[in-house]
Parts: sequence; C-alpha cells; structure tokens
Amino acid sequence: MPIIVTPGPRRPGFHRRLLMWWGNRPLLQVAIIGLLAALFALLATNVGDTMQRIGISPGFDFLWRSTNFEIGESSIPFSASDPYIRAVVVGLINTLKVSLFGCVLATVLGVVIGVAGLSRNLLLAALVRWYIEIIRNTPLLLQLFFWISLAKAFPAPRQASAFFGSIYLTNRGVFVPSIAVEGLPMGVATAVAILIVVYAVLLFTLFRAGRLNSRNAGFSGLALLFAFLALLQLAGADITLEAPALAGFNIRGGYNLTPEFAALLTGLVVKFAAVIAEIVRAGIQSVNRGQWEAARALGLHNSQIMRLVVLPQALRVITPLTTSSYLDLTKDSSLAVAIGYPDLVSIINTTANTTGQSLEALLILIGTYLVINLAVSALMNEYNRRVALKGTSR
Repeated sequence: MPIIVTPGPRRPGFHRRLLMWWGNRPLLQVAIIGLLAALFALLATNVGDTMQRIGISPGFDFLWRSTNFEIGESSIPFSASDPYIRAVVVGLINTLKVSLFGCVLATVLGVVIGVAGLSRNLLLAALVRWYIEIIRNTPLLLQLFFWISLAKAFPAPRQASAFFGSIYLTNRGVFVPSIAVEGLPMGVATAVAILIVVYAVLLFTLFRAGRLNSRNAGFSGLALLFAFLALLQLAGADITLEAPALAGFNIRGGYNLTPEFAALLTGLVVKFAAVIAEIVRAGIQSVNRGQWEAARALGLHNSQIMRLVVLPQALRVITPLTTSSYLDLTKDSSLAVAIGYPDLVSIINTTANTTGQSLEALLILIGTYLVINLAVSALMNEYNRRVALKGTSR
C-alpha cells in the first residue's frame, strides 16, 4: 500500500509575519504612533521653552554642582560640598538597603506566620488571622506614623535598658552589636570584594544551569566564609565583636539603626509579612491532601512533610505572588519621605526644590525605580521558571 506524504504547513514569510505583527490596519496604527510622537515632541518643546523663559537650562548638568545640603543618614561619606549625583547615589543606597532587608525579613516572618495560621491550635490560628486582617486593612502610611511615634517614645540613652546585655532601644535609635575588622589592607579588601563577586557570578551560573541545590549552596557558602577568615588571618587583620555601651549621655559602639530607618523597616516588614503569610497559606492549601497522606505513610512527621514535600510544591503558587509583594515593598519604601528617612524620593524631591530641575529629577526617579523593579522581576521570574520546571512531567 503506497504511503502518501503530505507536506506540513509552510512557515509564514516576512510579509505575512509583518502583517501579523501590525494587525489588520497597519496604516491606522502608524498614524496613531505618529500622532503620539508629534504630541510628545510638542510637549517637550513647550517644556523646554518654559524652562528657558524662567531661567532654567534643561539638561542634567546640575548633577555635578554642589548640593549645599546635608543628608541625615548615609552609608557612604557625604558632605554639603559633594555634587548632586553623589546625593542621588546616597538615596539609592538607602532605598536598596531598606528594600533588601525588608524583603528578606518579610519573607521569613511571612512564611512563619503563614504556616502558623494553619496550625491546629485554635488560639494561635485566631491570633494569626486577627494580625493579618488588622495589618492588611490598615494603610501603610498610618502604620509608619505609628512606628515612628513609638520609636520617638523610647527612653533616652541614659534611661534605656539593655536587652540581652547588648541591645538598646532608645529615642536616638536601636543599638545592636556589630562586627569590626581592623588592620585590613586595601589590597586585601579589594581581593575579598572580587572574590565575593566571582562567587556570586558562579552561583548564578550554576543556578541557570540547574546544577545548584540548597546543600551545595550551603557548603560553598561555608567554604567562602572559611576562605575569607583565612585571608584575614594571613593579612594580619583583627575581627572583633563590638557591643554598644553607655558612654556619657549617649551609647557608643555597635551599629546604630536610626529611628527613621527602624520605623520604616518595621512598618514594611510587618505590612508585607501579613501579605506574604496569606500567599503562603494559599500555596500550602493548594497542595493536594494526598501528598500529606503519602508522606505520613512513609513515616515523616509534620515538620518534615511541610519542609520536604508541601512547601517545594507550594512554591509554584507562592513565587509569582511573592514577586508582586517584593515589587510593592520596594515601591512603598518611597513613603519614607513622610517620616524623614532620606531615601531616593526624599533626596530627589530636595534636589528638584533646590535646583528647579523638576522634570529631570522626576525622570531620574522614574528610571531608577524602573530599573530596580525590572531587575527584581527578572531574578524572581528566573527562580519561578526553575520552580515550575520541577513540576513538569518527563
């Protein structure tokens, strides 16, 4: 019996693909895009003419002029004689710092609360439900006002009590122990920074290749830590644990979390921990009940079932929604301007008021937040892709 082979469908040519991309009315779309471009050009021309009429030169040359203002909290050295570009970098670092710590702490607290909300202990489950409902249905700005008022209501340093002998809650900030490295040459510090960057790139490469799991990451992290300590010993540097202590009218030593930073971080963590707790609860409940019964049949207890069986499957539901929470947390950190924390929005606002370059400052602000959020989305989407692949059949 002869076998007749029919050719498959032909791939669309360039003209067909172009029509598919433009749609059924390409000329109308071109006209609309041209009209929008003309309106944008007209708006830009009017803005430029207005700025020149009031004596403001459009452009970003102001970034290299002296700021003539101080910043209350900075992770890098800054003075009033530094240029505006350095002030923007200070605000960016402050925003990244509170966003990074906020995402990590909110995730840890949210997972704990989400799991606790499913407890068979009715009192614990009720307390978790009340916490989630109160926090989620209260404006974040109102919560920030509460936390900054609470931080300002702490006692003065001389009247503050030491928790665990080394943690002070005062109206000048929260003082905690810190690790101090003394006698570290600049060359060794540069080598350590390069080593950390290479390690991060290697981890990301292994992660993309699917050859990295939690155990390998933990062992490699310990190896990096031991290498770092050995390098410090060879360089003759000393590592000491510096605990805060009362000296005169203030507390010296340790690391000081300013009231504004502590209030902002606490508000973001408390708010988004409640959101992530609901996401975790929904993800856990999406796992089929048969998975629990099968794990119990293998002799696993509840904590092992949650850690080894349920949570890995629930990540397929948890990860996309958690990504949105991270993006919201990063954007909501801009409310720091309401409580006096010098984040990116606060410094950009001051820059616009002192230079008159409001449009340029706004463009810098929009571009910076866009880059941050796109980077977070890219990393979380990559992780979500890895998690989703675990659930596919082979």
